[in-house]
Amino acid sequence: MIKKIGLFFLLVAAFGCSNAQNNPVSKAQTGMPPYRILTTDSVYSTPADLKKNMPVMVIYFSPDCSHCQHMMYELKPRMNDLRHVQVIMVTFAEPLKASQVFYRDFDLKKYPNFTVGTEGYTYVVQKYYDVHTTPYIALYDKNHKMVKAWDKTPPIDDLVDEAKKL
Repeated sequence: MIKKIGLFFLLVAAFGCSNAQNNPVSKAQTGMPPYRILTTDSVYSTPADLKKNMPVMVIYFSPDCSHCQHMMYELKPRMNDLRHVQVIMVTFAEPLKASQVFYRDFDLKKYPNFTVGTEGYTYVVQKYYDVHTTPYIALYDKNHKMVKAWDKTPPIDDLVDEAKKL
């Protein structure tokens, strides 16, 4: 009897843990996160500023994150492959200056489809995706519905290939 009760609680715990895990693609029904970021030009940007009928890539990053910087170095030669995608790079609680330095260091002004900014201390985007590590990348189709998400940097060729399909 005790073994059956123990087994029952073990199964309940296992089921609870499996349901507690986040599947980022389940957010596809809700579309874009309701962000409001202060961009490197010191203006606010929201999803209302996105162009219609154009895919979107949201990258949640930290300017001093080595993985984020490495991703950008790998992405740099493939930037023209993403010119049809609106890339929104969101950081958290960093001073605006850190985003501006990141924007400058990666020469993102050459790519008008890239918007970089901070959500400050709101953590709306971080909570929306349940981000634990950076970079976190979400890819949306032209209707701004999520099609794929990565909680760590995928191979850049895979990322670009997924974006090209949209």
